[in-house]
Formats: sequence, structure tokens, C-alpha cells
Amino acid sequence: MSDFDEEKQNKQLDDLHKQEEEELVATLAESKYHLPYIDLYRIGVDNEALRSISEKDALEMKVAPFKLFGKNIFIAVRTPSDDLFKTLKDAMERHSLVPTFYMASEASLKKVWNRYKEISMAESSKIGGLDISPEVLREIAKNITQIQDIEKLVIEALEGNKIHKISRLLEIILAGAIAIKASDIHIEPEKDKGRLRLRLDGTLQDINFFGLDVYRLLNSRIKLLSGMKLTSKIAQDGRFSIMEDKEELSIRTSLIPGAYGESIVMRILDPKSIAVKIEELGIESNLFSVIEQEIAKPNGMILVTGPTGSGKTTTLYAFLRKIYSPEIKIITIEDPIEYHITGITQTQTNEERGYTFAEGLRSALRQDPDVVMVGEIRDKETAETAVQSALTGHIVFSTLHTNNAAGVIPRLIDLGVNPKILVSALSLSIAQRLVRTLCQSCKKEKTPTDEENKTIKLVLDSMKTEGKNFSKYNIKTDEPFKIFSPVGCDKCNKIGYKGRIGIFEALKTDESIEKIIPENPSEHEIKKVARSQGILSMRQDGIVKILNGITSLEEVQSVVDLSEE
Repeated sequence: MSDFDEEKQNKQLDDLHKQEEEELVATLAESKYHLPYIDLYRIGVDNEALRSISEKDALEMKVAPFKLFGKNIFIAVRTPSDDLFKTLKDAMERHSLVPTFYMASEASLKKVWNRYKEISMAESSKIGGLDISPEVLREIAKNITQIQDIEKLVIEALEGNKIHKISRLLEIILAGAIAIKASDIHIEPEKDKGRLRLRLDGTLQDINFFGLDVYRLLNSRIKLLSGMKLTSKIAQDGRFSIMEDKEELSIRTSLIPGAYGESIVMRILDPKSIAVKIEELGIESNLFSVIEQEIAKPNGMILVTGPTGSGKTTTLYAFLRKIYSPEIKIITIEDPIEYHITGITQTQTNEERGYTFAEGLRSALRQDPDVVMVGEIRDKETAETAVQSALTGHIVFSTLHTNNAAGVIPRLIDLGVNPKILVSALSLSIAQRLVRTLCQSCKKEKTPTDEENKTIKLVLDSMKTEGKNFSKYNIKTDEPFKIFSPVGCDKCNKIGYKGRIGIFEALKTDESIEKIIPENPSEHEIKKVARSQGILSMRQDGIVKILNGITSLEEVQSVVDLSEE
């Protein structure tokens, strides 16, 4: 006879009561109070919003300010009333803020109240940015067009004797990173100095070194700004927001302890960087028409695969934007929600509360969606639910970790998906990598070496064997090959590259693939059958982009093995 686990039983009952409370509040919010319901467990909380209402007042009124967006503040309330709303509106007016109200459960509010312990209510900090002023950032950004400008301003700030030297330094770092479109800011302590680097087009660039005293002050400043515990020396995550031209930029901060102090990485989540149109991804015309056809279908599963940082999320968002219209409902399940898209319902996973990708997908399907995007398929439950969704009249977009498009089918079968069902569900598998594009102002033409010629010829021979038409890709085989290399000028920060583009391959689940899926085929067998589809492989797409002067041979070789299919 199995032992009765009282602790486990109590936890299950507690979880059930919490779920019932959430459902009751959601119903009351809509039917009685006509307010939007919010579950604060599933969203990030801005510490700057907390500064608008003291902890004492928040507990007394049973309210929780959780988000600050420019002059708009979002406040969750437990028991709505006209008196409460009037009191809050008057209080927010004194801070020049406009409140928007939501209804939440008490458990949800407590999650926000707990954050009061982590913030300093110091008088020097301002509601809406802790001195990170959008106007100041814009003013600094006017003088920044390249990395060297940031370097110069950082040196000036470090040499100055201003009281607010650290505030000024952080403003320069943030304004500079945003101005040159860097994706990440790295501040790392070394044995006797701190190091500042920016990630530009996927590659880290050194900006400056400074004393450990400056590093420690920056560390405290960033912790305070991101809502982290100042004295804690364990790994921490936080975030803060900056308004820029009516757009909200979220800065996601991560700290991990190291030998000489904490390594700080600030990721800049700029909505403009993800708002790439499908036409700008770098998909060649034949594959582009295949993708357009597949994403327009009323059902089926489209999977994008590639390593971390290969642009999978950007591609999926581009697909969603392409098919979005007010007539269809799109729901996403993400971990975390990094970019908010208008008109699309986005939800965030929460492992602690059991809201996994699989549970999120099941919940989403009860919302009568037309299209569902699942951040990642990483277990049997999510894979099976996604396949079933694609079979029952939904379009499902998701990502998977495999090296190429042909690896999708064996991976899904390994996860436990029935191969016979997979045939009908999977429409398209896409693999991608990101390469830097050559600066069009300074790239230099060069004659390939014998080794480079051999590599190019090897890939072109594979295209010829598969019957691909070279003229479609602007390739002339009767002339010596022309390739380009990076040089570096003012327009590209002296790097030689500016921007990034995708290298793609795809696999349609056509009749020939359908025939072999039930036999649990290997990647090699799938690739062999797929050659007749006429879609370029990643190595072929890479060579086409090299010969068209879009990128360099070194860039493509860094992400794709050109020597073998």
C-alpha cells in the first residue's frame, strides 16, 4: 500500500484553491466590474511603478502598481470602487501619471507587494526612470554615429569630476548601445579593472576599460534600476524600461557571480529590431513562395530550427505579421515574452505554477484560436499536443533544436510523436543561421584562392546535379568567381559588416517525404529524397549570397560546413 503524502496532498489542494480564486476573479472582473483581469504571476513587474504608491498605501488599499509605460501607469486592484479609483487617479495626477486599472486576485497582488522589500525608496530616485531620462538619452545619441563616439564620451565621463559621474556614464552606455543598434551590453569585472563591451550584429566589440571602483558603482546603479537586491551575490535577473520615440524599450538585466565580481549583461529588447518584414529576412524567391503558400493554409505545423541566436523568433514573428488580420485570432505561448505585438494575445510560461508550454498550448486551444505560436517544442507532451492541434484545424508555429531541416522529423519521432500522424500534421520544416552582411560602402572585391575556388565549385556542382537553374540566382559559371571581403569605414564602425541576414533551407512534407516518414528515416535518407524539391540547402544558399556580394566566405563558413551536405 502506498504511503499517504500529506504535504503533497496539501500542496495540490492549495494549488486548486488558487486556481479557483483566479477563475472567480476573472469572471467577476468581466461580468460585474467590466475591468480587464490580470494574473500578475505571468508578467514582469516594473520596480519604478512601485515607487508611485508606498508599500503602506498599497497594502491598505489592496492595490498593486505593476507597469510603467511613459506617462501611463497600470494598477491592479482587489476590490474595485469609484472612491478607490478617484483616490488613485488624484494620487497619480500628482506624479503626472495616467492610471489604467485591472482586477487581480489577492494572491496575485501579494506577488507584487513582496517586491517592495527589494527596492530603495530613496528620495533621489524618480518615478519613471530613476534618472534615466529619454530626453537626456536622445540628446546624447545625437553625438553618436559609431562605436568610436561612445568610446570618446565614456572617456570624457570617466575623466570628469561630476557628482553624477556614474549616472552620466550609464546614460552614455545606454544611449550609445541604442544609437548603434547593439543587442547587448556586457560589463565584466577582471582582476584589476572593469571591461565594457557591446554586441553588434552578433559580435562583441570592446569599448573601454575602467577602474573596479567605477565597476562597483555601476553594478549598484544597475541593480537599483533593474529592481535587484543590492546586497545579494547570487545570480539575479531584472528589467527596466526606457521610452524612445513613443516606443518602449525593455532592458533585461542578468547578473551572475564570477571570480572578481558579478558579470552584468543588459539585453536591449527593441521592438523595431524584431519588426522585420518577411521580405527582409533574406529568403530566396523560390523558398519565399513555398513559405507564403504554407503559412496561408488553414491548418498545419511549421517548424523553424537552428541554434540559440539564429533569429528563429524574428522569423516566426515575421510570419505572424504576414498573416495577421482582425478576422483571425492568434495566441502565443512564450518564455519569456520579449516583444509585445499589437493585435496578438501573448502569454508567458510559468514553470513554478505549472504553466508549461504543453499546458499553455492546451489552454490556448480552449480560446478558439486560428493560429498558435509555441516558443519551443522540447518535450513529448508539447510535441504531441502541437501535432494534434495542427490536425484539428489550427496553424501551429514553433521552434525546435536541430542542426538542419531534415533533422526535424527524426527529432519529433524521438520525442514520441507517432510517425503516421506526423505525415498529416507537419507542413514545412525550416532551418536557418544568421550571417553578417558586408558593408556596401566599403566592401572590396577579391579573387578567390585555389582553396576557396574549390569550396565554391563543390557546392555549385551539387546544385548542378540537383538540376538547379544558376541564372535564377544571378550566378555565371562561365566566368571566374568574384567574391568580396570586409574593409571597414565610418558607416560600419570600422568593422566591414553592417546588419545581418538569414541563410535558410527548408523541407516540404510532400508525397515523397510522406512515403518515408512511417519508416522512421535517418537525416541522410530525408535529405536524399528532399533534393528533388528544388529548394536550396543552407550551404547552397550561403554560396549564392557570397557570389552576389551580400556576405563573405568567412562569415558563411563560421555557421555552415561548406565541405559536406
